[in-house]
Amino acid sequence: MTVKFLAARRRNPAVAIALLLLALVVVGGAYSLASNAQPAVAAMGSQTQVEEGKKLYLEGCSSCHGLNAQGTKYGPTLIGVGAASVHFQVGTGRMPLAAPGAQAVAKPPAYNEDEVAKMAAYVATLAPGPAIPSAEQVDYADADVAKGGVLFRINCAQCHQAAGQGGALTQGKYAPSLMNATPTEIYEAMLTGPQNMPVFSDETLPVEEKKAIIAYVNELQQAPSPGGLSLGRLGPVVEGLFLWTAVFAALIAAAVWIGIKAR
Repeated sequence: MTVKFLAARRRNPAVAIALLLLALVVVGGAYSLASNAQPAVAAMGSQTQVEEGKKLYLEGCSSCHGLNAQGTKYGPTLIGVGAASVHFQVGTGRMPLAAPGAQAVAKPPAYNEDEVAKMAAYVATLAPGPAIPSAEQVDYADADVAKGGVLFRINCAQCHQAAGQGGALTQGKYAPSLMNATPTEIYEAMLTGPQNMPVFSDETLPVEEKKAIIAYVNELQQAPSPGGLSLGRLGPVVEGLFLWTAVFAALIAAAVWIGIKAR
């Protein structure tokens, strides 16, 4: 009786499907843990660096983010944000905040590069998160600029404008200009999704595609304007407005001059 029951269970397709789904869940969970843990390990510094980073954090960040980086009503949790997020926010001067506002504004950083690295190393120990990109990851020398332009227009131009000059969003927020952004900052922004920006993980946007976007932005930063005034490269609407304003100003000036001469 027992043998027949077990044989029936083995032949039952529902049991096979359930076992397959369980195996997929286990494998997927293990892969997720491994992929998330790897960047955090790479970002960790020495024990001394981590301890010094913790001191800097407690002195300058804990009032908003909490003593254990758990977050407060004044600032979000930093557990799991990774070293890349700290390096981007603090390295660009967005953090610490100068004053409450719709979003953090880039300004001269309050900490030097060594201090930023120490704080990033400390935050990286709290939970797995994106690491600061390596020099190899941001090396765009061999990247495809044309492909980067396509990827930029698909993923970035809606907010940062086709020429990377930035643009307005809702409720006083904005996408900043990319004209002064470094390759590391661009990579970290894609990796961490600061403020209103979505996250483009290496699974969503592979490293090679990130390099291509960086190469395209670098091309925008250095592109000359052979046609004369670039007008901020804000597009045909601005160019048309400038043209009509200049034409009407010339017509008004001509009318005034004719009127004066007639008197």
